Amino acid sequence: MRRLIVLLVSLIAAPAFAGSLDELKSFLTNAKTLKANFEQTVTDHNGKVIQQSTGSMEFSRPGKFRWQYVKPYEQLIVGDGVKLWLYDPDLNQVTVRKLDKAIGSSPAALLAGDAEIEKNFNLKDAGTANKLTWVEATPKSLESTFERVRMGFAGSELSMLELKDNFGQNTVIKLAHVQLNNKPLPAAFTFVPPKGADVISD
Repeated sequence: MRRLIVLLVSLIAAPAFAGSLDELKSFLTNAKTLKANFEQTVTDHNGKVIQQSTGSMEFSRPGKFRWQYVKPYEQLIVGDGVKLWLYDPDLNQVTVRKLDKAIGSSPAALLAGDAEIEKNFNLKDAGTANKLTWVEATPKSLESTFERVRMGFAGSELSMLELKDNFGQNTVIKLAHVQLNNKPLPAAFTFVPPKGADVISD
């Protein structure tokens, strides 16, 4: 689950763009905040389900986000604009990294970063499938741990994210109850390590 640190945040409810990448980039410029619930499924290279989880996410671009796993295990990932905090309640352990180092040329840079996504990604119209309109992004950096990210839109909302990593695993994230450009509470994007927690700087 730690590897999915790179998945966090934006691009979540775009106008219907009928295959237009220009409208996608317009959304990245105009969408400032988003809040949604999610269901996440990870499968191996044979298609076998190896992990399922649910939770909620919230972001305020650029660089502020909250990604909270609820089931089957609790985990909290917070980006405050400068640092990225990962908290594991069961271990009472906090891992903290510089946000730009943690995101890099990853799906999070596509989702939580600025609107100039073509600096780090090649974009293409991926057509329609399963009643969704798809855009595909592939990282330009050879150091990225992901081969591609696909974003599926249903009408005016981003409904699904599909990510394939370099290990052959696929992650599908289905979004629900999406709220675009809401006014998030500032406390959502701050994190203070709990008393007694083991804090590790990565």
